[in-house]
Amino acid sequence: MAHLHIKKDDTVVVISGNDKGKKGKVIATAPAEGKVIVEGVHVVSKHNKARKQGEVSSIVKTEGAIYASKVLLYCDKCDAPRRTKTVVTEENGKKIKTRVCVKCGKSL
Repeated sequence: MAHLHIKKDDTVVVISGNDKGKKGKVIATAPAEGKVIVEGVHVVSKHNKARKQGEVSSIVKTEGAIYASKVLLYCDKCDAPRRTKTVVTEENGKKIKTRVCVKCGKSL
């Protein structure tokens, strides 16, 4: 089973490709493929064929998947995209993993 550094509802910034510099919220993740779908990034046109009589064919714009390696998590404190590290803390005998900004140390 694959692991991604990005989770659903994270705010990310695209660091390479045609949409470089765009910021958006993660709509969905696909860990097996190593891809994420980001709101407003990599917008593609999908063609819908009319299936029943009376329906109209249409072209719909929707977000396409991009590789997770092309995005970085956005840090509010740094106001920039940053790499993250995992810090393990122990509370009441339970180990808790949290993602932390590498530069400023803020929990994300």
